[in-house]
Amino acid sequence: MNIIKEKKFTWIDFRDPQQSDITYLQENFDIHPLAIEELVTPTYQPKVVQYDGCLFLSVHIPLFDVAMRTTYPGELDIILTKDYLITSHRHAIYQLDKFFEQLSASEGKRRVYFGKTPADLLYHILEILLNSCFPKLNHITENLDYIETQVFSEHEKEMVLEISIVKRDILNFRRTLKPQRSILDSLAQKEHPLIPHELKMYFQDLIGTNIRIWNILESAKETVEALEATNNSLLSNKLDMTMKVLTIFSAVLLPMTVYTNMLAMSASIPFGSHPLAFWIHFGFMLVIAAFTVTVFRWKQWF
Repeated sequence: MNIIKEKKFTWIDFRDPQQSDITYLQENFDIHPLAIEELVTPTYQPKVVQYDGCLFLSVHIPLFDVAMRTTYPGELDIILTKDYLITSHRHAIYQLDKFFEQLSASEGKRRVYFGKTPADLLYHILEILLNSCFPKLNHITENLDYIETQVFSEHEKEMVLEISIVKRDILNFRRTLKPQRSILDSLAQKEHPLIPHELKMYFQDLIGTNIRIWNILESAKETVEALEATNNSLLSNKLDMTMKVLTIFSAVLLPMTVYTNMLAMSASIPFGSHPLAFWIHFGFMLVIAAFTVTVFRWKQWF
């Protein structure tokens, strides 16, 4: 548990809250029991719930797993009261932890961010978390540029897995981000006693940020799908060319194979006693092969 206490209000941040932290809240704060229970109950959908004397929010932040190379939702639970802002998260949220450390270390920043109400600090936290999506989107864009370069550098096979990884990353990012719009809509449009009216326009601005992020994700989704279609087309074309070459070899060798089998079935091989018998029959086979190729070209089969 980390605490920043100022004159107007206090910010308490729980990282991976334990039962002792819940007991501390129950004993020292007049917070609705259901709101406290929400802090220890994982939620899979964002929510905004107004309780007596507090506002509970559950938001999901797109976080990136470096080992798995994919985005996953990091849950952040928030309790807003008249004098306190309480946050709780089980996953490490780098931007939130960094912001907390900056406020702890700088009195000037505390005067700026703690000068009004807990709702104002809530706005700044949500703004920081939304803006943290842009570097992740830039990373996705860089991956798409790399895939495009490799696809047109004849590395189609290697890019099949890479495209699948980026598609999964974009899909998980979209699945995490899209439901958060309802949180911002609620804060900007509905009347909450703890959200000052003049702050609603700022939450409206966050909706615009959410829309910009979503538009970038839509563009990335369309791009990776186009690259996948192009990569599959190039792979299919290469496979067709390979099969065409194999078919040509099979078609050319088939008459020659029939010729040699006919010789094998004959009791007396023509020119069998001739000293140049091998080269004579080899020449016949070359003539058969040349004739087969000529017929194929005449029919425009290759």
